[in-house]
Amino acid sequence: MPQNVLIISTSPRKNSNSDALAEAFAEGARSAGHRVEIISLRDKTINFCKGCLTCQKTHRCIQHDDADTIAQKMLFADVLCFATPVYYYAVCGQMKTMLDRANPLFSANYAFRKVYLLATAADETPSAMDGVLKDMEGWVACFPECRIAGMVRGTGVINAGDIKSKIMLLRESYELGHDC
Repeated sequence: MPQNVLIISTSPRKNSNSDALAEAFAEGARSAGHRVEIISLRDKTINFCKGCLTCQKTHRCIQHDDADTIAQKMLFADVLCFATPVYYYAVCGQMKTMLDRANPLFSANYAFRKVYLLATAADETPSAMDGVLKDMEGWVACFPECRIAGMVRGTGVINAGDIKSKIMLLRESYELGHDC
């Protein structure tokens, strides 16, 4: 059955390595017949959460910026996929801010059941991704109906486009998208 797949690419860099993983995931999902939307945070206006908790009653944020619109799209997606560069062994700030701003979903009847994580880092060791995975696990733990269904650890890429030489990582991302 076709799923609604929402991919949120969080890199501030155009044509980034994590963008390439997101595109491969999208291609795989489309090839399986899923409906796919990719949102890049690069050019979005996303303010910090104010911590007022109004969204817990209204299921909408009091701030009417791009994060409010994206959170509403997240609410109705069957599958969420986040693509992030690794900054200081954690998700990038843009992703963390968006996750915080998804607070209206906490008490809502969200549709997503699977969450995927695509991450890229200059560090070549697989453990470079441990903090990113921990960040995502913390967010997913707040949504008991969903789980982390897969992750691509794109290590050893620093310059935009480096990921293109890592064919196996692009293939892994495509396959995750296809099987989501």
